[in-house]
Amino acid sequence: MTTTPEGPVPAADVRDRKREQRGWYFYDWANSTFYTSVITVFGALYMSSVAADAAKADVARNGPNACVDAGGADDNLVNCDISLFGLAFPAGSLWGYLLAAATVIQVLVLPITGAIADRSQYKKRILGMFAFLGAAASALLFFVAEGRWELGLVLYVIGNIGYGASIVTYYSFLPDIATPDERDEVSARGWAFGYLGGGVALAVQLAFYLSRDAFGVSESTAVRICYLSSGIWWALFTLIPLRRLHEHQRPHGGERGLSVVTAGFAELRATVRAAKAFPLTLAFLGAYLVFTDGISTVVSVSAQYGKEELRFSDEVLIATILVIQFVAYLGGMAHGLIARRFGAKKTILGSLVVWIVVITAAFFIEERAQFQFYAVAAGIGLVLGGTNALSRSLYSQMIPPGKEAQYYSLYEIGERGTSWLGPLLFAGVGHATGSFRYAIIALIVFFVLGFIFVALVPVRRAIAAAGNTAPSVL
Repeated sequence: MTTTPEGPVPAADVRDRKREQRGWYFYDWANSTFYTSVITVFGALYMSSVAADAAKADVARNGPNACVDAGGADDNLVNCDISLFGLAFPAGSLWGYLLAAATVIQVLVLPITGAIADRSQYKKRILGMFAFLGAAASALLFFVAEGRWELGLVLYVIGNIGYGASIVTYYSFLPDIATPDERDEVSARGWAFGYLGGGVALAVQLAFYLSRDAFGVSESTAVRICYLSSGIWWALFTLIPLRRLHEHQRPHGGERGLSVVTAGFAELRATVRAAKAFPLTLAFLGAYLVFTDGISTVVSVSAQYGKEELRFSDEVLIATILVIQFVAYLGGMAHGLIARRFGAKKTILGSLVVWIVVITAAFFIEERAQFQFYAVAAGIGLVLGGTNALSRSLYSQMIPPGKEAQYYSLYEIGERGTSWLGPLLFAGVGHATGSFRYAIIALIVFFVLGFIFVALVPVRRAIAAAGNTAPSVL
């Protein structure tokens, strides 16, 4: 027979809590290089080029008829097909299909990961296991060359699983290490520290990549070295939180081996059924999913908007990514300080207003006006980390005690499951109007609706309904 715990209790000694909090920040610092470098900057272009190399080799073996030419030119190799599991598709489509597959697999893996983490007293081990799994997959991308895109596909999926599962477990530590009054600032500092870490790693990697000729390495080798360094960075800095964090959760299951997984599924089913008893928590989660879709879409399409609508060079776009990374550190820290005075809900609402202003400004950027583009990028950076960080901490207040990892798995899965809406709107409006300016301004709808939905959630009642103590300022 098992019992549900009362939930984790942060250390009573302030010095012990601060030490754990500083260690916790470093996992944001450690894992950010995966999303920033491995996915955002180097992933799409390199994986497409490796797949294109495989298509070229196939054309060389089988002749030009192996190439499906959409543009009328026999040498348009980007349109050559590659095949997987008997299915043929253009090499240029690999990245999109890869991210979609990784998302679907995470939807299956993350909930059970959260259930097992909540049920055991080994959350730190689970964090480490998935972190090192993702770091190893990132480092092994070094060997993806000479058309070996299948290896890259497998490693990217494994890396995404490691990243997503470790993030769910990492988020669940927040109630363990911070009191209700501390969580907003702790979450904001962690998120800010993550952007700083991702920016530092990316800056070093880009400096190496752009000066690769001086080191006598090819473009492909330079990218693969950046993959390797990202995996090493992720693994090394993960050692700090693993050393400083403690196990706070009282285990409420004595299972071992495969029975842990079985019990985890049983607990997950019970949590899903019980979630209906916390409609206000689910209401806030729904509001978050609306505006975070807008945030992720703005970030993911900003380079396309800058390149195709505003005609900026790759150098300007790379510089813009770095501007966002480092300004996001300052913005995250500022959000924590503002929330301490005005509360997380009001600060989130204020940041959503800033998002609306920033997107409106993006609509009016003149073609090739790079300083206007940098200014808008700085505006994005100011609210990028802070909005998500305070959402993370405010959501933690509404989670029933002892269910932190499971509810954060719903948080992550929901975010991934709705992340197609923004890109679909952007692409659809751009297609219908022939202009990405109208596509970018259309994204305001996510922030307007998000503002309305967050404003309607009675967060103090939601916190009380979950059985938690509300912070003094909310």
